[in-house]
Amino acid sequence: MPKFTEEQKKIAMLLLHEAKTIEDLNKQLNLPYNKLSEEIKGMLKLGVITRDGFPTKYRLKEKIASEVLRRKKIAEEDDNALRVRAYIEMQAIEEGLLKKNLDKLAEAMQKDQNFTVYSLEKAKIVHEAEYYISYIEVNLSIKNFDSLVKFVYFYGPSSIEIISPDKITFQAHDFQDGLVNMADMVNKYSAYITKMLNKEELDKFHEKLYS
Repeated sequence: MPKFTEEQKKIAMLLLHEAKTIEDLNKQLNLPYNKLSEEIKGMLKLGVITRDGFPTKYRLKEKIASEVLRRKKIAEEDDNALRVRAYIEMQAIEEGLLKKNLDKLAEAMQKDQNFTVYSLEKAKIVHEAEYYISYIEVNLSIKNFDSLVKFVYFYGPSSIEIISPDKITFQAHDFQDGLVNMADMVNKYSAYITKMLNKEELDKFHEKLYS
């Protein structure tokens, strides 16, 4: 599903059940006419709305409307406070292996009780140099700070965008649990790296780390 601006999300919700003219939208949204016109042009370019009739009415495409309703239903039953969009990059030396790993990761996230997945899309696999590369784009809500720490360490996103809210409060015990788990994971990674590297490689790693 295309990424909407905040104004486009409001327009989409108003067009969810019936077509409207730009005048109808202007009255309900109280947006400056030129700004509203710009957002509608953007939605037409994205291919998420159509226009027909006279006077011209704008309509949300059926596929998009179904997706908006699906996400709305999930949100109504979702108690998680933190909503994020994340990108998880993956690579492998074999295309089949990469596809298998993408499928396993996607399945694990959808089953994980710490998250509520709103959407998950796997990008097309591309071949670069000796590797096959792809990524997962996931839109999900996260239960608490401890769950956020687990998401970062277990799924290794390359980037995370906070969708909502603008401000959030974590309970002290939740924050404590997250920090304890974070420290534990860092120590495990450190022990693994120490085990895998020889002394010269380890010295170079520490020099680079602390420079």
